[in-house]
This record gives sequence, C-alpha cells and structure tokens, in this order.
Amino acid sequence: MTPDSLVKVTGGTPLSGRYPVQGSKNIALHLYAAAMLADAAVTLHNAPAVVDTGVCARILQHTGMGADFDGATFTTEPTAQMCSVIHPIIGHHVRTTAVLAAAVLARTGIVSFPYPGGDAFCPRLIDRHLAAMQAAGADVITSDTGVRAFTGTHGVRPFTVDVNTPYGPSLGATVTAMLLAARAEGTSLITSPSIEPEVTETARFLSERGVGIAFDADSLTVTGTDFIPGGTFTIAGDRIEAATVAMAAAATGGTVTLDGIALADLPDGLTVPLGKAGLILTRAAAHPHQPGRQGRSAVGVSSGPLTAIETQTGPHPGLPTDTAPQLAAMVTQAQGTSLIRERIYPQRDTHIEPLRAFGASIHSTGNLIRIQGGRPLRAAEVEAADIRAVTALLIAALAVDGTSTIRGLHHLRRGYGHLLGGLATLGAVISTEPED
Repeated sequence: MTPDSLVKVTGGTPLSGRYPVQGSKNIALHLYAAAMLADAAVTLHNAPAVVDTGVCARILQHTGMGADFDGATFTTEPTAQMCSVIHPIIGHHVRTTAVLAAAVLARTGIVSFPYPGGDAFCPRLIDRHLAAMQAAGADVITSDTGVRAFTGTHGVRPFTVDVNTPYGPSLGATVTAMLLAARAEGTSLITSPSIEPEVTETARFLSERGVGIAFDADSLTVTGTDFIPGGTFTIAGDRIEAATVAMAAAATGGTVTLDGIALADLPDGLTVPLGKAGLILTRAAAHPHQPGRQGRSAVGVSSGPLTAIETQTGPHPGLPTDTAPQLAAMVTQAQGTSLIRERIYPQRDTHIEPLRAFGASIHSTGNLIRIQGGRPLRAAEVEAADIRAVTALLIAALAVDGTSTIRGLHHLRRGYGHLLGGLATLGAVISTEPED
C-alpha cells in the first residue's frame, strides 16, 4: 500500500477467524525513546511494522545511534558521541518528539527539537514536558520552530514535577520526566503521574535495567543511575488494535479470536461498555504457532444484537480515547441513542462528518457525541484525517452493503501494520489502489 493509496471496502460480510494483534504502537514509541538511555545494545521484540517505527529509527540514526527494524524486532546500539539535535523535519512526524528529546537531554545535557506532529485532531501541548526539563535543571528556550534545552556541565539532576493537566495526568510528560529522572543520580518525584500502559511498560523496561521505580497512590519516585545496561524486552500487544478489530467484528455480526493479547490487557473502561453494548469477550486458547510471550494469550469476541450505551473516555483504566471514534462507528449499528463523552482531549471529532456521509445520525455538542443507532447506513466515499478516524470509517464501511471508498490511508500505516490484510483473512472484501 503506497502512502497515497485509497481503499475500497465491500461490506455486509460478518468477520470470522483469528487475528494476530501487533505489538502496541503507542507503547513501542515510548520504548524507542527509553532505549536511547541504555549504555549497551537493546532488542525490542514484537515491534509493530508501522510508519512511526521507521520514523523513530531515522530519528535515532540522526543522533548517531545505531537503530534497525527488521519487520518484527527493533534494535538499538549506543553511540560514543550523540548528536543533540532531533531532526527538525523527521521529528515533526511523530507525537513523541518531546519524549525522544528528553532521552537526548538526559544523555548529553543539551537538545534541540521541533514541536511534535502526528495526528492533527487537536493541538499537542508540551508544557508539562518542558516543565519536567526545567525541573531537572535545564534552561528551556522556545521559538516558532521548536525548543532548545540545556543543563550545562552539571547534567540533569534529581527533581520534583507535577505532570497533571486539566484533562488528567499527561501520559507523555510522565514518560519524559521518568527518562530524565532515570539518568539523574538521586531520587526524583513525579506527582499525579499517568498509569497508562505506555507508562507502566516503560517503567518496567527501566526497572529491569536497574533504575529504581516505585508507584504509590498519587506519585512516582525514580532513583536514577549513571549506567543503564541493554538487553531484550518484548512489547505488549496493542490494546487499541485489539479493540478496533473486536468492534469491527461486532458491527458486522461476526465472531473472531484475537491472538497476542490477554483479556487482562483490555481496561475495564473498555470491556464494560463493550459488554453493555452486547459484545462477549472471553479468554480463548492461543494460536499454537503464535510466537513470543504475547503468543500465550488470546481473546474471543462474539456478539448478539448491539445495544446503545453511555460512556466516556478517561485515564487508565478508563475508556481509551484512541478507541472512541471506532466505538462511535460500531454503535451506529446499535438500537437506541448512544452517548460518548470525550474527557482526554478538548475535542476529538474528525470522524463525525465522514460517518454522516455513510448516513449515520451522529452529532457533537462540546465534548459530547450523540449517535442515534439502528438506521441503515449506505456505502460512501470519504476521507480520513487521522489514525483512529480512518479505522472508524473502515468499521462503517464493513457494516454496510455496497462498496465504499476511503481516502487518507497513509494515516492507517502510522498506527496499524497489517490491519487491512488481517481483516481480509477474516472475510472482509478489501482492495487498495493508487489515488489519482
């Protein structure tokens, strides 16, 4: 699939079969940054074959590090002399730019980096990231094009920082602070930390390498070290992809088994509303040939008639915001009126207008989205504006009779390595072709 390709979907077929869930894209992006702290080679297994993985490899290479991705394994090799610049163009292509910059700052005492990119459904604020850098002893200078931070010869030092925001704890800023603290000799305190899996998995990676990590009710303490060994680590299964495929199956009246993820990996904020909507999620026997640690787990998905729900996104273990657009698409097939309130981002509604093109009755008021389900949808020609919006449109297209066309497939490749091929193995009628 080329970056400017479009997809044609002929819907109306229930999905059925087994689907191998990739390694978590969001967790992987933060582990690529954490690997930059290591003083020896790091091997990350189960890395997702997505565009953002390639982008991160190029960013690391620009700093002088060795970085390679073979389609399943991401490897890094430290450099004796790290370049302190995050590439000003490539660095703007991912949303974890400030996290990567924190790793460089922790290693070199100086970094220049562009503002983060990624999805454009809302601004990516980095004020809490910069606050962590300042707390760690860095002078921070901002400009229209990016940020420069430097600590001088003393390097990063132990600190205290609060990473809370009006919308809850900042996931990215928690990791930024944790990476800075991991290299500061002494104990740092991060208050109001996020406990999303991206954070806890990065903490597990650092803890296994001798960094002192301790969570309590409302804070995180990190005891840093001047030497972090390398080694191997396996990236957890992608809970967002698993939820996406589960909702696609439910919208089409199908039954699937998700390999490479455990039921316990799906937060209650997701499984509870899915259960109320009519999905049945069960522990399933893993595929005998699924490799690695994640291959020992599987989730079965089936559903009866779908029912309208009321739910809201929230910090872990709440409903992940990255599943809200797909959920909105699924409940177009449910009887009754569903309400989904967005509590993580001030506004996330790029999927609404395209879903209306399918004939969906969907409207937003502030951060509340209302979906009147049970109305027949029609095939449509639509364009997606971000990663999760494109999967919402895929779900709608799979649920309707007729052939739909979805543009903006370059967004899909940023977050999903094999979604189209995987859906095709479940019976979806999907083809791609170059755009004009």
